[in-house]
Amino acid sequence: MLQVTVAVVGSLKEQYLRDAAAEYEKRLNGFCKLTVVQIRESRLPDDPGEREIQAALEAEGKQILESLPPRSYRVALCVEGKQLSSPALAEKIGEIGQTHGSVSFVIGSSYGLSGEVKQKCDFRLSVSELTFPHQLMRVILLETLYRSLSILQGGKYHK
Repeated sequence: MLQVTVAVVGSLKEQYLRDAAAEYEKRLNGFCKLTVVQIRESRLPDDPGEREIQAALEAEGKQILESLPPRSYRVALCVEGKQLSSPALAEKIGEIGQTHGSVSFVIGSSYGLSGEVKQKCDFRLSVSELTFPHQLMRVILLETLYRSLSILQGGKYHK
């Protein structure tokens, strides 16, 4: 069974987001062995400078990289990544399952991901050119994974 790790910076503060994430996590358990790793978001002042932001991203990045399974195929979610259709992402996940058996997806904080995390990932994925709150991106990613794995299994979820 495919091992899927979702490493996220920060927690889900709103109940409706926690409920949505829990629903997709439950659904995903029928398709894969899912692990969600929550990294503590660095504390920053209300109006942080660039140096403070970079230090926070680097600290979060070290925790992210330590949390990922060592041989897992790593996917960074970032705006400069490649956009894929649902069927194309499903195909990519299927290939990763065949070659690696494990895939890890990384969602950064509201300031994104450190350059080191992006560099050490095997693939950069952009879900959209639109900007989403990183907490909502967690739910979007879980739904996207559910859709992709459903497509791979020949399910009717994807229309």
